[in-house]
Amino acid sequence: MKRLYATTILIFISSNSLFAQGELPTINAGDTAWVLMATALVMLMTPAGLALFYGGLTQNKHVLNTIGMSYMAFCTGTLVWVIIGYSLAFSEGNAFIGGFDNFLLQGITVSDISGSIPTILFVVFQGTFAAIAVAIVSGSIIERVRFSTWGIFSILWVIIVYAPIAHWVWGGGFLSESGEMDFAGGTVIHVNAGVAGLVLSYLVGKRKEHSLEEVRKPSSIKFMILGSALLWFGWFGFNGGSQLAADGIAANALLVTNIAACAGALIWLTIEWFIVKKPTLIGMASGAISGLVGITPASGYVDVTGALAIGLLSGIVGYWGVVHLKSLMNHDDTLDAFGIHGLVGIFGALATGIFANPEINNGAGLLYGNPGQFLVQAKAVLITIAYSGIATYVTWKISSLITSGGRIEEKLELEGMDIGYHGEHHIIIGDSQVVSQSNSTSFN
Repeated sequence: MKRLYATTILIFISSNSLFAQGELPTINAGDTAWVLMATALVMLMTPAGLALFYGGLTQNKHVLNTIGMSYMAFCTGTLVWVIIGYSLAFSEGNAFIGGFDNFLLQGITVSDISGSIPTILFVVFQGTFAAIAVAIVSGSIIERVRFSTWGIFSILWVIIVYAPIAHWVWGGGFLSESGEMDFAGGTVIHVNAGVAGLVLSYLVGKRKEHSLEEVRKPSSIKFMILGSALLWFGWFGFNGGSQLAADGIAANALLVTNIAACAGALIWLTIEWFIVKKPTLIGMASGAISGLVGITPASGYVDVTGALAIGLLSGIVGYWGVVHLKSLMNHDDTLDAFGIHGLVGIFGALATGIFANPEINNGAGLLYGNPGQFLVQAKAVLITIAYSGIATYVTWKISSLITSGGRIEEKLELEGMDIGYHGEHHIIIGDSQVVSQSNSTSFN
């Protein structure tokens, strides 16, 4: 009888085990709700956060054009992503590029699941990353580029430059197989976009008024501060959402993201205080963005100590890149897309290979007995720099050919893009700011 009872129990356990192995993945409501919110947060970063941040820093006569470039990038990036970008980045392919299985999202239904969330939610979330990546590039070339050329470039860049690198790192490509750690886009977004901006700043050339003190006067520090705060807010979705689950790693990503931003802001402010005796709000906001950029690839791998170190060092690297390296390289990176996103992104990717703590997530950095991880990170950075630089050069040349030249005429540049190109004007009256229509129809 005892033997029969034991046999029955074994059969019951075995049958349940087989049933469990055959269970289909199901949607987790908590994970889905969090990624829905994270997607909305990242969406806010481009047409609101980055647009106001960049718009506040540019000259008054180019404000609306600058905002419009971010706004257009979000629209073009989003549409290109669902048409072909997602397929090239995440559908089955080879080590270098995905295929066309998901062209126009074919083969993806509302019932499909990626991990514990709907696949279509993963598509939308990743699309917000593609859009902000190309929008970041615009900061290097504002005030002198044709709107039409920028629109075509933003379309082609997502296809030719962004999608392949996303596939290498996140879509099962050769960099992910080599063990690179990029939790939320250090190489895919910031190094990639920063290098692209640097290449374009050389290709387009300096602004006609580059050497004048007038061009360094921002149109609205209040806009800039508001934009930086919206970026900071959206970054919680950017980094925390990249876990694609509502769990401890996502919570840790939010924690270290906030720490790094605060550390970056304060170290930049301190440097200004001691060197130029003028602690500026522009500097503090730039330091916060530097800290956010630096922690992005490491946010799912480091603890509080690592976040403090990365945030402080990111602020120092960003300050040096904007104030010193820019002069040494003699280029006109208007809003320092390379100095902050590119240079700090490189540092952040390398720092991930140093500070990654195996108690937080899988994988260890140099400080935790794995010096090889630093070399893996360095290899990924070098490959990203090389490909982004060359592919961006080709993409810009193609875009310029289509529009018969990418740079606006000197007269329009001096007059201002807002009134001369868009027929709109940003007027400052005392402390109030309004937008008025113009009868100008001088579109080139």
